[in-house]
Amino acid sequence: MKFGTLLSITLLAMLASGAPLAGAQRTTMLNLATLPKWRLENRQSATLNDVRQFGVEPTVDAEYGVTRVEIRTYRRENQSLQAVVEKAPDPSSAYGLLTFYQNTSMKPEKGMKLVMVGPDQALLARGAFFARVIRPAKISDEDFRSALIAIAGEAPSADDMALLPPSLPPQGIIQGSLKYVLGPVAMQRAVPSFPADLVGFQKGAELEAAQYEHDSGPLRLIFIDYPTNSIAREHFGAMIQRLGVNEKSGPDALYGKIIGSFVLLVQDAPSKLVADRLMGRLTIHQEISWDQPPPGSTTVVQMLRLIVGNIVLVLLLIGMAAVAGILLVISRRLAAKWFPNSDWAQGYEGSIIRLNLK
Repeated sequence: MKFGTLLSITLLAMLASGAPLAGAQRTTMLNLATLPKWRLENRQSATLNDVRQFGVEPTVDAEYGVTRVEIRTYRRENQSLQAVVEKAPDPSSAYGLLTFYQNTSMKPEKGMKLVMVGPDQALLARGAFFARVIRPAKISDEDFRSALIAIAGEAPSADDMALLPPSLPPQGIIQGSLKYVLGPVAMQRAVPSFPADLVGFQKGAELEAAQYEHDSGPLRLIFIDYPTNSIAREHFGAMIQRLGVNEKSGPDALYGKIIGSFVLLVQDAPSKLVADRLMGRLTIHQEISWDQPPPGSTTVVQMLRLIVGNIVLVLLLIGMAAVAGILLVISRRLAAKWFPNSDWAQGYEGSIIRLNLK
């Protein structure tokens, strides 16, 4: 798509120039009279292994598709701080990294979207970029907030927000428990209580999970989005067979249902009624999306397979026509030898058609 190409070019140009992440958005609500004076002082390329000390798990970030890492230093007068900026394939992958690394000690920054602030660092997603901003030991909340705004702005663009996965019900959700997972490695870290091999990430599945408050204890809602209804039915059937979905009761019970290409599951619910109420909060709208490639091979490989398949079909039809022609000739010759007086042997060239007209 042209839009996707232009967006990628813009983001790469921004990263190459060392511009703040706020450059990736179209609308930033800033008061120019009090614009923070933080500036980019230094930037250096790094690998995922180089930034382990900041809390990065290289295998997880690689699974989300991170292709580039930078360590940036920002300064304002006598204050400085560092930020680890990672380039993901798309906004949903950057958002997934944000949800993976957030925890219950973090809170959303007031007035900013997709920004979670903790005691020692802040996490944010802007476009296809995920960043963690390390909080200096001696910095006020106001100064740290001004640094976040200078680095990323207050909100992503509307176009970037539209590319994010659907939100789980916010009512009763435990802050920091939401996880958006795209692969088995992140799944094992984020939702260890559910077998990752049953999800079907290799077939294009995407999973969201979050914990919700309840009198009996936290409940976990799992929402899995599959490319097609048939894939969803296949994996939901495997879950029923292996985990006994809707077949057990008690603290270890797992409740769930399938709606089109979506699978909903609830863990730790005291009863099916409680699980159904939690799943009922989720409003599902199915739609067709033309900009998502099917799972498996790349688009180029799939197009080549389609072309080769069409060529094979044409050759097969030509071969069948040739065989039919040869059989026709052979049958005429055999008829001429064994049944010389038959119409098939003599053909219809010499036949006389008589019409009894009165």
